[in-house]
Amino acid sequence: MRDGGQIMTTNEPGNFATATESPAPETSAPERAFDRRSTVISVLLAGCLGLAIFSGIHSRVAAETTLRRTAQASAIPPVDVVYPKTGSETDEIALPGNTQAFNDTPVYARTSGYVKRWYVDIGAHVRDGQLLAVIETPELDQQLQQARADLDNAQANLHIAQITAARWQHLLETDSVSHQETDQAVSDLRSKEALVNANQANVERLEQLQAFERVVAPFDGVITARNTDIGALVQGDNSGPKELFHIAAIQKLRVYIPVPEVYAESVKTGDNVKLTFDAFPREAFTGTVVRNADAIDVASRTLNVEVDVDNPLGRLLPGAYAFVHLRVPPSTGAVTIPSNTLLFRSEGLRAGVVRDGHVELAPISIGQDYGSAVEVLSGLTLHDAVIVNPSDSLADGAAVQVVNAAADGVPR
Repeated sequence: MRDGGQIMTTNEPGNFATATESPAPETSAPERAFDRRSTVISVLLAGCLGLAIFSGIHSRVAAETTLRRTAQASAIPPVDVVYPKTGSETDEIALPGNTQAFNDTPVYARTSGYVKRWYVDIGAHVRDGQLLAVIETPELDQQLQQARADLDNAQANLHIAQITAARWQHLLETDSVSHQETDQAVSDLRSKEALVNANQANVERLEQLQAFERVVAPFDGVITARNTDIGALVQGDNSGPKELFHIAAIQKLRVYIPVPEVYAESVKTGDNVKLTFDAFPREAFTGTVVRNADAIDVASRTLNVEVDVDNPLGRLLPGAYAFVHLRVPPSTGAVTIPSNTLLFRSEGLRAGVVRDGHVELAPISIGQDYGSAVEVLSGLTLHDAVIVNPSDSLADGAAVQVVNAAADGVPR
């Protein structure tokens, strides 16, 4: 009820109240839900925007930090290191050797003629005195016949001279002839005897040459070459001899090895040594040191040593490449490092050692060379980190970064 511009309301039945302004109309439920969703969406959008800005700034800062660290790390070269091993890597060294047959010789013709027949070829195993070939010598046969005829003539003249000398000596006893005539008869006898001896020697010489028509093996062995054929002309003189066969005794082989001067004291005659061959990679043979040159070759500074190895089955071949394993005493206080850690400088042999993040080029002296590793007698300890594959430009005092510290090849 309105009274003088005021609205009268009743709170209870029969009572009225006054109010200066009418209340706002109430909001519907759908409108209130829409307002709440709008507020939540706005807050989420604002949060996502802030998160995107933070993430972009953070990734930029992280990228700059990574770039800075990479640049700093690139300024210091990385290196791999290994630690020396205790003592010597092995108590033996493998030296290359030259394998030869125990006996090896060419077979020449001792008489001139034509090859009538040959009986053996390469690979044939022959015995001492076995017939290899026959040479036909018609000229030599004629010379032998002439020499025998000359011998018969000389023997006949000798017989007459003997009778004459005996007769003159008998007559001299009765003074029937002079001493001069008797001496002449005796002198003629001596001349005839010498002529017979000369002719006899000539016959024996030609008979010996005729015996050389049969070419025989000088010892037990195997034929490694045949350089003649039927009808081939051979010369028995020394002007231009032609090798008919080549024979080698392979029941035992000689292996010659050049031992470096530093290991010469380790070679003892009579010692048994191990031999390996490329043809038998998984098998070892036993040989014996039989002799050495007892002198150092001034050209190579090595000691020539002969090792004999039995070869009853003929499995090992002359000329094969062999390795002889010699036992050597280890050096006291020595360490072993890989060969790819050595630096060859004008001032001497060096090894790059990392100490407090810097390079120190340590002078070293080496002993035995094992091929992939060397024995260092002085200059390194077991705790030194030695750089592997150092560059030629590596300088003393340069800063380096150790990538992996390996002991015995295992990264720490």
